[in-house]
Amino acid sequence: MAEYVMKALVKQRGLEGRYQIDSAAVSDEETGNPIYPPARRCLNQHGVPFDSNKRARRVTPSDYSRFDRIICMDASNRRLIKRIIPTDPEGKIHLLMSYTGRSRDVADPWYTGDFEEAYQDILEGCEAILWGGSLDQ
Repeated sequence: MAEYVMKALVKQRGLEGRYQIDSAAVSDEETGNPIYPPARRCLNQHGVPFDSNKRARRVTPSDYSRFDRIICMDASNRRLIKRIIPTDPEGKIHLLMSYTGRSRDVADPWYTGDFEEAYQDILEGCEAILWGGSLDQ
């Protein structure tokens, strides 16, 4: 959801050419799978466009050089990314909610089933990134 929320916000502000936005998983569990149906429904409810052909891919070590920031939804993702990208000399790896000034996890809909709560956290975090929110690592 975060990929498409960020893309929508960037488009609304006419900034498409300034950002390269992608999403990736920290495990192989979902590799090749489409967007999870409840996530699709939530994006649809909010009018957030998405690519229905998108398939999950896994984070790779080369992502570190490809992107200026690597944003994690929760501390578990951050720990698992460090197995794939063991060092962060440029300080690129952050929790999404840290941009709001709060270092906490995005509400995890896999456990709660509440995709709306996750959407609201993601929206808040993405807006904070675009508006230069604080970065509390």
